[in-house]
Amino acid sequence: MTLKLYNTLTRKKEVFEPQDASNVRMYVCGPTVYDYAHIGNARPVIVFDVLFRLLRHLYGEDHVTYARNITDVDDKIIARAADEDRAISDLTEETTRQFHDDIRALGVLMPEDVNTPGATPSFIEPKATEHIPQMIAMIECLIASGHAYEAEGHVLFDVTSKDDYGKLARRSLDEMEAGARVEVAPYKKGQMDFVLWKPSLAKQPGWESPWGRGRPGWHIECSAMSEAHLGESFDIHGGGIDLLFPHHENEVAQSECAHGGKPFARYWLHNGFLQVEGEKMSKSLGNFVTVRELLDKGWPGEVIRFAMLKTHYRQPINWTQKGLMDAALELQTFANWTSDEDDEPTSDEPASSIVAALSDDLNTPLAVAELHKLVKTFSPGHSDEVKQKGIEQLRNSLRLIGLGELDGYDANKIASTITYGRDGPQIDEARVGQLIAERTAARKTKDFKKSDEIRDQLAEMGIALKDGPDGTTWEVAR
Repeated sequence: MTLKLYNTLTRKKEVFEPQDASNVRMYVCGPTVYDYAHIGNARPVIVFDVLFRLLRHLYGEDHVTYARNITDVDDKIIARAADEDRAISDLTEETTRQFHDDIRALGVLMPEDVNTPGATPSFIEPKATEHIPQMIAMIECLIASGHAYEAEGHVLFDVTSKDDYGKLARRSLDEMEAGARVEVAPYKKGQMDFVLWKPSLAKQPGWESPWGRGRPGWHIECSAMSEAHLGESFDIHGGGIDLLFPHHENEVAQSECAHGGKPFARYWLHNGFLQVEGEKMSKSLGNFVTVRELLDKGWPGEVIRFAMLKTHYRQPINWTQKGLMDAALELQTFANWTSDEDDEPTSDEPASSIVAALSDDLNTPLAVAELHKLVKTFSPGHSDEVKQKGIEQLRNSLRLIGLGELDGYDANKIASTITYGRDGPQIDEARVGQLIAERTAARKTKDFKKSDEIRDQLAEMGIALKDGPDGTTWEVAR
């Protein structure tokens, strides 16, 4: 089966030809761990999980290496830890656990699901703080080659040193400077120059370096981690379209300059934006939705995943409660045939039509349509043997897109337990305020067990909490 992918670098769909078919390599930008993952964060995690599964199917489970990083040093993390008066490591470890719990519920493969003990891992989840030496080494290389310079304790990349800077985003340096909204600092040679290393204050995380105690810039983190685990040049780099510029553009620049012009990633894949009920997701608009909130309201992870996959990954997606319920009801069609697995399976092969759809630039809407076509072949006129083979193909095809476990799935039960509006029992606002105050006190004393218990108590009362820099706000769960 020929795999075709839309390459952002060339702006066209191309036949995928890995550098080494015995070791296909993919890197995807993961979360910055300072808060619960919102549904916009979940989209690339789900999209590239499907691609990882497809690559393993096409090239063999032992011939694909996937790295999805954890950014655990960042100014947002530092600010959140300071606001909550807690150690940065406590915040990042807790938030990483929350992220893992949430994406597991969405059916996303984890390293422990695919790695064989004692063997070279095929799924790596590198943390930025574990790769500081590699970042420093890459920065030193960029300085030595004239692509970076030190200024007032900072090290910056000189974008004018790379003739084709802007090739991924398709922007000239003049266009970028005209529309720039970047920090204008006196120590910069040019306004588009970006930070590779910056000094840290005493209370901020920092590491010793040739330029003093400091911490890395965001962009250098991914370049160093991808090189450490996938090599100087690899096959696929993925992420949200919001990362195209400046993050991915800067990754290309610093990696290619550090490696003598060698191509960085050969295929760039970007998923589209996500809106909520037709509007950009924003805390100020009150439509900021986390994965945890959806799960707490009773939406099963497989429904959230299926709702995502009904839109092609490159297209914008409008996230609505109606869309979720439509997905829940549609998924019942497949669950009706696959939830009872009494017979011993004779094959693990998915339907070729579903593989073909996914191989056409990960066309999940077409794959869903092919799943429905497959179900329609289960007509009374076919023999039990033909019908059983079709059900096996359906089950295997669902597994290929991460929807293999539908035992006990009941869309009617979901519909009866989900609450849509804000009408419901009267809320004792004084009691809510008291519990939030108790939770805030518990968090300050680092009694996170009590904090979680209070959050759960409020959730049972129909109250959803949102923690932010300005404190904790609440709303009636929808």
